[in-house]
Amino acid sequence: MRRISMVGAALSGVLLLAACRGGEGVAGGDSGGSGASGTSAAVKTSAALLSIEPKDGAQDVAPGAVKVSVASGKLTEVTVTDKDGKPVDGAIASGGLTWTPAAGGLSVGSTYRVNAKAADADGVATTATSAFTTLTPKKTATVEDNVVTGRNFGVGMIISVHFGVKVKNKKDAEKAIAVEASDGTEVKGHWFENDTRLDLRPAEYWKPGTTVKVHLRTKSVELAPGVYGATQRDEHFTIARSRISEVDARTHQMVVKEDGKPQQTIPIVAGTNDNPSWNGTMVISTMSRMEKMTSEGQTNLVGEGYEAVEPHAMRLTNSGTYLHGNPQAVGKAGHANISHGCIGMVDTLEGDENSPAGKVYAASLIGDVVIIRNSIKKEPLDPANGLSGWTMPWAQW
Repeated sequence: MRRISMVGAALSGVLLLAACRGGEGVAGGDSGGSGASGTSAAVKTSAALLSIEPKDGAQDVAPGAVKVSVASGKLTEVTVTDKDGKPVDGAIASGGLTWTPAAGGLSVGSTYRVNAKAADADGVATTATSAFTTLTPKKTATVEDNVVTGRNFGVGMIISVHFGVKVKNKKDAEKAIAVEASDGTEVKGHWFENDTRLDLRPAEYWKPGTTVKVHLRTKSVELAPGVYGATQRDEHFTIARSRISEVDARTHQMVVKEDGKPQQTIPIVAGTNDNPSWNGTMVISTMSRMEKMTSEGQTNLVGEGYEAVEPHAMRLTNSGTYLHGNPQAVGKAGHANISHGCIGMVDTLEGDENSPAGKVYAASLIGDVVIIRNSIKKEPLDPANGLSGWTMPWAQW
């Protein structure tokens, strides 16, 4: 239904009093007199011209196609509400000429009403209204990330968002993933895996105590032609403390630095010369008390394949690098490299909580940083291999 709002202009009457002097008298008549007259101002039409896209009654509207604009004036108020009267987030541009909804502000398959107001240079107001229905997408893609809301993470935590589809409209997708840090830290994203994954991080490690909020607003975003996001969710997490482990594959030692605690040195084993460990900055992405590890799918493996269940496993790369307990490291940790690329610490087959590996596992969090140096491996670590984005300079991020 179209609703028209009228702008009333108060009319003011001005009484003019004037004294007149008469001419020469006429016989038998009086000379002189006085009179009064009143005038009324006409209603003035605003010069401001409002335009609402889409037009009133439009169907199958793309959520991103909604826009309110004005010519020969400035917007003073725009409200967009759904069928239940809930307002849509949006903003009038700094120049006052346009209004657009916030990313994810409008949902697909919904009806909305627009009420807009504007004024011209003389302050004369005008209004316009419109109602429309957004399209119902034939295809949707669920957008997921690695955040567990309410959890504590380490200073190296990278937010990794998986779209389930190759994203064509990357700018719109980026606007739909908002990250807020309590200390105002700037966060930027980088695309990986053929534009299906967006990783977000700050320029430097997070500061301990920082609260981070993540807003996923993809439900109204066309990620690829005809494919819309299907996720509308808010998340938050906290950076607990700084824990950075530096592995030296040459000396077979790992130095652990944690805020407020003495530096620890832990003997380790790294990858052999045939199967060396990656060099680079990695982040613990998952943790498992017992983890089945296999060589299946590892195309660059030298020698026989393997399959084992290892204790106190902390994953560092998607390709299979772990920091974990290794029962075969007994007598070799600190002296030799014997693994297929993982960083191993002394442990038992069942996993001893009091072993070096057990103690490291108990003190670790997802998001903790592990840096490996002095391995003989020549290939650079792919920043998409796990949460390894810290290997990429900020200028390229």
